[in-house]
Amino acid sequence: MKPTRLVLTLFFLLCLTLTIAAQPQAQPQESYPPHPDSVEQPGVPKGEVLKFTFDKSKIFPGAWREYWVYIPKQYSPDKPACVYVNQDGVQWNAPMVFDNLIHKKEMPVTIGVFVMHGKVLAKDGSTALDRFNRSFEYDGLGDNYARFIVDELLPEVETKTAGDGRAIRLSKSGNDRAIGGASSGAIAAFTAAWERPDAFSRVFSTIGTYVGLRGGHEYSTLIRKYEPKPIRVFLQDGSNDLNIYGGDWWMANQAMERSLVFAGYEVQHVWGEGAHNGRHGTALFPDAMKWLWKGWPAPVKTGASKNNMLNDVLLPGEGWQLVSEGHRFTEGPVANAKGEVFFTDGNNNKIFKVGLDGKVSEFVNDSNRASGQAFGPDGRLYAVNGIQQIVAYDTTGKATIIAEDIRGNDIVVANNGNIYVTEPNVPAVEQSNVWLIKPNGEKKVIDTGIKYANGITLSPDQTLLYVDDYRSHWVYSYQLQADGTPQFKQQYYWLHVPDTVDISQADGMRVDRDGRLYVTSKMGIQICDQAGRVNVIVPTPNGRISNLSFGGADNDTLFATCGDKVYKRKLKVKGAHAWDKPLKPAPPRL
Repeated sequence: MKPTRLVLTLFFLLCLTLTIAAQPQAQPQESYPPHPDSVEQPGVPKGEVLKFTFDKSKIFPGAWREYWVYIPKQYSPDKPACVYVNQDGVQWNAPMVFDNLIHKKEMPVTIGVFVMHGKVLAKDGSTALDRFNRSFEYDGLGDNYARFIVDELLPEVETKTAGDGRAIRLSKSGNDRAIGGASSGAIAAFTAAWERPDAFSRVFSTIGTYVGLRGGHEYSTLIRKYEPKPIRVFLQDGSNDLNIYGGDWWMANQAMERSLVFAGYEVQHVWGEGAHNGRHGTALFPDAMKWLWKGWPAPVKTGASKNNMLNDVLLPGEGWQLVSEGHRFTEGPVANAKGEVFFTDGNNNKIFKVGLDGKVSEFVNDSNRASGQAFGPDGRLYAVNGIQQIVAYDTTGKATIIAEDIRGNDIVVANNGNIYVTEPNVPAVEQSNVWLIKPNGEKKVIDTGIKYANGITLSPDQTLLYVDDYRSHWVYSYQLQADGTPQFKQQYYWLHVPDTVDISQADGMRVDRDGRLYVTSKMGIQICDQAGRVNVIVPTPNGRISNLSFGGADNDTLFATCGDKVYKRKLKVKGAHAWDKPLKPAPPRL
């Protein structure tokens, strides 16, 4: 049978429809009329824009860059000005916007610093290319770019003067500083505020590159886990943004917005249909500036996170308090049955005691560079020291040698008297030892397979031994047998690793009575559930930490040794101590 004309027509139309559907679709026309505050207004005083270069960076050595400084007409050197920093130079018609908004008092008197990424210029006469630092500086996580802006560029700006000779003085308060950019410049802005909320509290981000170029895709997860920071964030993106090898920009920006809202941040967003360009960002920049500066000089505040574990552990409004300072390197915090906390300053050969009244006194004045410590069920303070000994101190500070020939780092003493010690530096071999010392003095190595065994602790029921690896992102879990030896070793707890180093720098560990594991690391205190997952990350005030312990009269205060300082923070939870009777927490929610 021959096909009819109708059938042929329908077949042709179907093929035509499928062919059209298979063709690349034209991008929608983007039409964003100029904002009234982006155009010149009569009677508005005009600021000036000065251009400079900078090539003295120690953080990005060899990099040359241009930058521009906008100085509003209303600025007076009598008062340090607020600051707006923008990556990729002058964008958004920002000088005109600032003229109009400052005149209408819809943003404070603000000096703008518009900086290009660095280039390591090719040598004279060379055919080599310049090395372009844009992705290196902007897309990478960590504090390098923030330090460049805060410690190098802004002080350089203050060496300049306006055209009429006015000195440039910039506010040092993060509440008076905003930072922004587009694409990689946007993630650079967010990273600067994320790493240094003390330096930047307001972020403008358009078509932000929160994708897998140099780790930016991790932000949507980290934001949910970190204790919230005082940052206000404005986000923009379009549904036709990039979708390439590094990720999907459109989806990544929405993930950022959802994470920020989840974590309690003050966040505003404007979504559109635009592609990877600055048209939409330019159109909304004035409104974004009004929103970012709204309520100034009232400070940007942190909000309430929806992270269940964070809310179960942290007390609202309760921050870190300084306990002691002026030390060389603090370590080994541990609490006795009264809640008094003892910590070491190994480089000064001392052990200190923090009384229940908060007063700090010297407990041992020659500790032989003691580091890790643990109280035992007998009430004595056990310590590893720098002359390869394990010693126990009585209440007067008198030491008794328990074991020798162990280059110990950290220690835990179980309720049954078993002592577990990590030995990360075994001479002549690239391995670590984990030791068991029995109550009768017998000692033996019970594990050798960790790169750099560092912190050590026991589960609340004392059936599991935990050892972290300073040189990886793992905490190992062992099940203890009746004789105290371990079995069923697993890389169980997975830790976050910062972009600036290749290792977690996991160190001291403790558990609370509900079975959560607290691990000190380069990223702060990583708090894990029983299933081995990091739920919460709590940074310390100075960004350093070696060890921690629960203490205080109610055993609900976390003490942290942080370089030359010791801090404390009251929590909702109570600690579990190995010297105490084992207790069984509720099973984890899997």
